[in-house]
Amino acid sequence: MTASPRPRRALRRRGLESWALLGSAGLLLAGAVLPAPFVIEAPGPTFNTVGEHDGRQLLGVSGAPTYPSDSVLDLTTVYVTGGPNKNVNVLTVLGSWLDPSASVVPADTLYPRDVSGEEADQYSMAAMSSSQEDSVAAALTHLGQGFSTRLSVQDTVPGGPAEGVLEHGDVLRGVDGEPVSSLPSLKSALDAAGERGVTLQVERAGSPRDVEVDTVRDEASGNWQLGVFLLAAYDFPIDVAFELDEVGGPSAGLMFALGIVDEMTPGSIAGDRHVAGTGTITPEGEVGPIGGIRQKLEGAAAAGAEVFLAPADNCAEAQGHVPEGLTVVSVRTLDDAVAAAEAAGSGGDLSALPGCAAR
Repeated sequence: MTASPRPRRALRRRGLESWALLGSAGLLLAGAVLPAPFVIEAPGPTFNTVGEHDGRQLLGVSGAPTYPSDSVLDLTTVYVTGGPNKNVNVLTVLGSWLDPSASVVPADTLYPRDVSGEEADQYSMAAMSSSQEDSVAAALTHLGQGFSTRLSVQDTVPGGPAEGVLEHGDVLRGVDGEPVSSLPSLKSALDAAGERGVTLQVERAGSPRDVEVDTVRDEASGNWQLGVFLLAAYDFPIDVAFELDEVGGPSAGLMFALGIVDEMTPGSIAGDRHVAGTGTITPEGEVGPIGGIRQKLEGAAAAGAEVFLAPADNCAEAQGHVPEGLTVVSVRTLDDAVAAAEAAGSGGDLSALPGCAAR
């Protein structure tokens, strides 16, 4: 007995449908397994710099009088998924594209192609350590308290004027007979010398010496440079213990500095208001841009912040993405941030300060 043509067609159609289902399942399985060269940024937790973390004061200042604060001065963070040796799968990337609080960016825009996960982690923690040192310097500069700085050579730029002239560990003491104790004073001396080059007073292995070095002009900034990587080491009149081991990167510098200023100043810098923020900081108190501003705004709002201190150079990126009820103040210096926090605490008109438009 043979089957009629109609059942054969139905059987063939069901077979094609089965293959289609298997194909779809295969694509889903591949999407769940195959890595994608992207990094996902999502809102992370906040930490009150004048509060406690894991039962200990997040910023422990010793060597100077300190004062309790009723303010909340949150540093903000970003959860980063993916990166070197930590690829996310395709389905996770697609889901994050649909999440308005998340950002999906190519991995190589955040990490060099040849960097390992361990190297990326080491850089992140080194940047955090450097930002902590710079935050202490910025806070003391704002408070008018002196400290000393030592500039030492870490490396030279290949092909630059300092290559073969300066060595790792050399300590810069002066330029053309005038003492230098900070990067701004070194930059000013180099710009004053211009193309004629300089005579550096350095300390090498404990012995002073004079070294002749040519200068080269940076095309982007127009400043004169030596072609050298320097590390600033500080001698502070205070000690600051930072109890925050699980966060890396340089973007907490501003809020660290603001917290130190608050602890060393009588009263509460922002009253009982909840202020959050982000930004790198230089020893001179200049605030620099950071990544993940949209996620940090969302994280601050979720934590209950009323005011957000944002680097001026991130303001354009923040516009149109400010959560309802959060006032964003644009700051360029630690002085700006202190003024904004004080205005918030005293009930001042924050609209009179530079800001970023809400959505």
